[in-house]
Amino acid sequence: MKTLKNLLVLLVSITTFIFTSCEKNGAPTPPTRPTAEEFTSVIQNTLNNRIQEFQIEADGNWKSFTSENGTIVAFNTSCLNINQNTVTGPVDVEFIEIFDKGSMLVTNKPTMGIKPNGDKAIMDSGGEIYINLTQNGETVDINCDYQIMVDVNLTGDEDTDMTLWEGEIDQNGNLFWNESTGQIFIEPGTGQYGVFARQFGWNNIDKFINDPRPKTTISVKVPEGYNILNSGVNVSFDGEDTGLAQLDTFDASTAMFSEHYGQIPIGLECHVIFLTIEGNNYKYAIKPVTISANNVITVNESELVSGTEQDLVQLINNLP
Repeated sequence: MKTLKNLLVLLVSITTFIFTSCEKNGAPTPPTRPTAEEFTSVIQNTLNNRIQEFQIEADGNWKSFTSENGTIVAFNTSCLNINQNTVTGPVDVEFIEIFDKGSMLVTNKPTMGIKPNGDKAIMDSGGEIYINLTQNGETVDINCDYQIMVDVNLTGDEDTDMTLWEGEIDQNGNLFWNESTGQIFIEPGTGQYGVFARQFGWNNIDKFINDPRPKTTISVKVPEGYNILNSGVNVSFDGEDTGLAQLDTFDASTAMFSEHYGQIPIGLECHVIFLTIEGNNYKYAIKPVTISANNVITVNESELVSGTEQDLVQLINNLP
């Protein structure tokens, strides 16, 4: 009996050793990836932190407010309505303004415009503006033009080629831009863009970047476990301070993001930016690249670093 007991103890010890050895020497545990909900939540919180709040009185007269950056927005309050019923009384305003590509990156608000043939291409922005009006929680609409005045020094010198674009969010939560019938003019002697906008939501003072070089498609391979729902890939063109391209498709079989419209100039010097999150911080890789035909760029796990929103915004805004 004693011999049998010793044999059982030996077998248990051997079994424990085998399982322990498998745990230590087997396949490594894959790194944790954020869920789509976690990634979206961090992006949305970053955007929410940029909301400026105002209140205007809808009494049939023109009312205005001035933002932290000096942007002026003015409404004819007789045009405000809920379900086509004229609004009177206090109206709550949410306002966001984005003028730099670091802020565009961390809020997922790139400058990709829709061309006449349906392709998307990068634009040079004179300012992304978001306006939302509510009264007692109900959305307020407007049935006439309202005015936005934006200081040109926030994005560079006066540019008479700028036009107005309206933002639309796609099924993956990405923003892209359609040209608006609203108008932009340069206010003489003020150094301001004057905008006559026709819808609330996102508006953008913009124009397509004009680069005569031949164009190509590029792809970016990302580490395993990342996809279009828990990460993103953007391209910052060197020498362009206020434009940010986005690679808006993802192939799960190759783990590649792609700019599949063939709109990236060959020979372009740029920085490819992979972005995800780690907890409440951002996790990213920033790679300098000179674009060649059908470029495939690989982002390795070892290249990823973590940083705060402020760290990342500063890094992006300091790119060439």
